[in-house]
Amino acid sequence: MNITNRLAEEFQRTPEVMESILALFDEGNTIPFVARYRKEVTRNMEDETLRALTERRNLLVSLEERKATIVKTLMEQENLTEKIQEDLDKAETMAELEDIYRPYKPKKRTRATIAKEKGLEPFAMEFLSNHTMEKFEHALETAELEEELSYEEKLQGVKDIVAEIYQDNATVRMILKKFLKRNAVFYTEAGKVEDATFAMYFDRKEKYSRAQNHRILAMDRGEKLGALKVSLQAEEEVLISLILQVFRPQEDKKEMAKEIAKDSLKRLIFPSVERELRGEKTEEAQKSAIEVFGKNLRPLLLSPPLRNARILAIDPGVRTGCKVAILDEYGLYLENSILYLNDKKGEERAKKILPELLKKYKIDAIAIGSGTASYETELFVSTVLKENKMDVEYAIVNEDGASVYSASPLAKEEFPDLDVTVRGAISIGRRLQDPLAELVKIEPRHIGVGQYQHDLDRKSLDEKLSGVIEACVNHVGVNINTASVPLLSHISGITKKTAQNIVDYRNENGPFENRKQIKDVKGIGPKAFEQAAGFLRIPESTEILDNTGVHPESYEIARILMNEELSNSEKAEKIKALDVGELTLEDIKKELEKPGRDVREDLGNVALKRTAMEMKDLKEGLKLQGVVRNVVDFGAFVDIGIKKSGLLHIGKILEKRGGGSIYDKVEVGESLEVEIITLDLERERIALALV
Repeated sequence: MNITNRLAEEFQRTPEVMESILALFDEGNTIPFVARYRKEVTRNMEDETLRALTERRNLLVSLEERKATIVKTLMEQENLTEKIQEDLDKAETMAELEDIYRPYKPKKRTRATIAKEKGLEPFAMEFLSNHTMEKFEHALETAELEEELSYEEKLQGVKDIVAEIYQDNATVRMILKKFLKRNAVFYTEAGKVEDATFAMYFDRKEKYSRAQNHRILAMDRGEKLGALKVSLQAEEEVLISLILQVFRPQEDKKEMAKEIAKDSLKRLIFPSVERELRGEKTEEAQKSAIEVFGKNLRPLLLSPPLRNARILAIDPGVRTGCKVAILDEYGLYLENSILYLNDKKGEERAKKILPELLKKYKIDAIAIGSGTASYETELFVSTVLKENKMDVEYAIVNEDGASVYSASPLAKEEFPDLDVTVRGAISIGRRLQDPLAELVKIEPRHIGVGQYQHDLDRKSLDEKLSGVIEACVNHVGVNINTASVPLLSHISGITKKTAQNIVDYRNENGPFENRKQIKDVKGIGPKAFEQAAGFLRIPESTEILDNTGVHPESYEIARILMNEELSNSEKAEKIKALDVGELTLEDIKKELEKPGRDVREDLGNVALKRTAMEMKDLKEGLKLQGVVRNVVDFGAFVDIGIKKSGLLHIGKILEKRGGGSIYDKVEVGESLEVEIITLDLERERIALALV
């Protein structure tokens, strides 16, 4: 397989272009750098596509390496034939490769291998030949073996060998898998552990081909917990007939062949194929869930920041009280307090403390964490603001992962003398001020914008989410003079070690004055500087281009564009001489229109509120403004300003916004006008529709 040509075909580029793209990665260039500054080479491929390209390339390389290993092994065994080589060359997946190699793979001691040790393999081959059953029986009956065996024992040994031959046949496995993928059904029933959470899966059948990804993950979880028993079912007689169609036994051998096929199917083939097919479904479901997590994480990371705002952040609590942290407009911690709302006396005192803090620190906005008691805290804050006629707004902030951050070494290092709950409140406040800068401090799987994240393959999930974070951080760019080590470490070409070196250099020498100075940091050589420079901003620099996404390699072009003494024709002539591509030129022009701009500010404003609603205020037909908090396969959960999010079912979304993927229709953080269509106050369930 020519990997370059294959990738060119799959990603719709010419082989020459694909070769150039792959060469960029082989030279050590990062995905963000290639996506942003080598658009002429990639023909404007986005970072997500480039990431998919590198993953696909790695998979194809692994496939070719495995093929080479199998070929080498078969040659050493003297088992490689032209037909096997041809089949290996055609194989497109690891599963196909392993099915071809299966008959020649070293096996553990099985009933078949024991029978072979007794010298019964030639008789198994006799049974599979075109000779009559009578001839086979005669040969077996008169056979003289080293170990004395009865005819029944010899016959059973032959059956065991043939059963394993059936199992190892690549065509048999291919045909059975193809049939099962179309016709098999998942059957789920109650397991040994009682768990009503999975009640909908008790005594339930669902066709394999139609099983939705979130149901697969639910079944897997239920089985893992012992609450469910899951199996794949299909018509046994049909499967047996498919096996016999491959081997086509003589008429007088059909009865015995069918008996062997049944044994092989139940004991060997089906358990193996079932594991493989269920594994495929699980892998597919996990991959989909990981993609969902990535799609939901991106808009959350790119949420607009609340610039230059002094924040009072509240981490809601019941028994231990609501922890309060005050932050200045730069995110620096100033003071903390506690509001007790679980009794009348505590609430009366809290009603005095909150206004005092708001006035003392001239607070611009309040950040309320979304966890336990968030709704009760929101009602309290709304009431206090109204009673005191204070011109302050508040926002409900997703606090998933804040407790993880607050107990992390990073938080302990930053605030060694503060309680973990206060650190959590600080994180909530900073998420409102700059979501991206704060969320990168937390392992992304703890942020909670997906499904079944605790059941997913951790390595694959972390790789996907790290890629999303890397893309977002580099898309926005960072101020090198204020960025934390975690934020800097996601910049193209910067490792955690060099990120720490940047902060150390900053602490020792003061703020960076220009991009050239970045080269003085230990560990940042010419290549690292090339990869990172365009994504690092220096607002304090006397060179205006240092606070833009223009790469230093393009400064000459940018200066020509900024030169007011040159006419447009003179600028065009000079730029033409520099042989700059149109895509790069357009990017430079955009950066010069708004030097220092934050691309997140183009995505809208932070959603702030003044009053809270209660469940009793709701009624069917009521129209509300809501914010999407999570998107999953079956719909979107929308925060409409009360304790419970409403469910906007996928059907209602596609009905209003057209067919296709739900993830192309709504995204986390999006503001929507919705209508309550069904309201179950007892179970606190709210069904929504788009207005």
